[in-house]
Amino acid sequence: MNNPKLLENLRVIHDFPKPGIQFQDVTTLFKNAECLRIMRDEIVELYKDKGITKVVGIESRGFMLAGVTAVELGAGAVLCRKPGKLPGETISESYEKEYGEDTIEIHKGSIDENDVVLIHDDLLATGGSMRAAYDLVKKFNPKKIYINFIIELTVEGLHGRDMFDEGTEITTLMVV
Repeated sequence: MNNPKLLENLRVIHDFPKPGIQFQDVTTLFKNAECLRIMRDEIVELYKDKGITKVVGIESRGFMLAGVTAVELGAGAVLCRKPGKLPGETISESYEKEYGEDTIEIHKGSIDENDVVLIHDDLLATGGSMRAAYDLVKKFNPKKIYINFIIELTVEGLHGRDMFDEGTEITTLMVV
């Protein structure tokens, strides 16, 4: 989609969090009401006819659009968080990161076999955290799972889409 307004307002921070990384800072998109509306509208347009019943937002930037998208689609919002952040009983999934292991959790009973789920996060790079979220949501046995990102990085060495089975429906609003 690469909306020019979104691209124009996306801030790139050089050498963050370490030298050589060109960090794509979506907070500049969130603080701009027009950009926030554009992103919401583009996601809703992509999924309005898919029967979405739950939108899962991945901590923390994924929360921003998961809630507003859920409202627009007439769906519930589900939080996917780091351990110890959700107060009730949870189901978890661990995954490898470039510097260790991490875990994410969702409340038990948040999703069921009748749900059609959209998982949303801000950025697809290596795909590790989204793959973990995808595997976690699969444990609930929903009817269908869709995946959406604001940005997909196509930098040499990053092959985030390769983390998913062929046929997994993944959409992005911007490719940089």
